[in-house]
Amino acid sequence: MRRMGSMLLGAAIVLVICGAAGAASDQAMKLRGENGLSEFAPPEAFLAGNFLADETEPAFIFGKVRDFVKSLACPATWLIEEGERKRIEARDQQSGPVEYSIYLEADCPGKITYYIFVDRSFNSAQWLEWRRQFHKSKAEPHYGVVKASLEQAAQKGFVVDGELRFVALNGELLLKRPEDILTGELKFQPIYDLKKNQALSK
Repeated sequence: MRRMGSMLLGAAIVLVICGAAGAASDQAMKLRGENGLSEFAPPEAFLAGNFLADETEPAFIFGKVRDFVKSLACPATWLIEEGERKRIEARDQQSGPVEYSIYLEADCPGKITYYIFVDRSFNSAQWLEWRRQFHKSKAEPHYGVVKASLEQAAQKGFVVDGELRFVALNGELLLKRPEDILTGELKFQPIYDLKKNQALSK
């Protein structure tokens, strides 16, 4: 009995330590409160899908969103704004798919980075049509070239289900293009070149 009690106590201590290690920092919790963010579980189709890192003129397709999360050095948590959560919950009552934003929080000591994604896994095939409601007649000339490149990539097996739209550091949006941040300081390499319309070797 004494040995069993010691084992249970040891297991409890491990759980407490692991729980503390996995808890968000005070700075992270403060930013979540200021931005109305709470934890969120993205759909598997989004996590397993490829993504872009430039809204208007992407040069590359990057690999799985899940692989990007694993590449981060600090604890990462998916978050969502309350308004976006309600839009997702109400999508069955809407005509057509819903495109929404989610935040990937990288909680590093003294530095909170938000990678703000758009989940397109619900409507990747109707991407240009979705854009028309925001850009009207400008959608075709604005995104037409990108759409053609993405269609060629999809035919080769490189379908896109997500888009990294912004990167924010400690609550402030960075002016640098997300695509440049990925290929630069993060060294997260793309898998497909949209300009050359060809896969990239690892």
